[in-house]
Amino acid sequence: QVQLVESGGGLVQAGGSLRLSCAASGRTFSSYTMAWFRQAPGKEREFVAVNSWTGGSTYYLDAVKGRFTISRDNAKNTVYLQMNSLKPEDAAVYYCAATISRSYYVTSAYRYWGQGTQVTVSS
Repeated sequence: QVQLVESGGGLVQAGGSLRLSCAASGRTFSSYTMAWFRQAPGKEREFVAVNSWTGGSTYYLDAVKGRFTISRDNAKNTVYLQMNSLKPEDAAVYYCAATISRSYYVTSAYRYWGQGTQVTVSS
């Protein structure tokens, strides 16, 4: 069982930065692939970034490449999403999720989800 708690969301002006954190419970955190998804009002939840359990592989939504960075600290059971150069279209509720599947981009492959943290970007 893994419990995930996100933090770090908020209101930021376009061009600004935020760092989201996701703290995980459980002693097997390092065995999970961790990802960030987001969901804007009226839209489906979409994949944003993933960090594989080995820590060696990261993948990003094309729209955030070069602006967002996912990282993890297994000693702290925490995964981060550094978001730079934020745009109004990045506004959404951001969720972290954990999986042992290799279907990194598929929402249904993730068994554990956090409650989400709101990111608002003003233009």
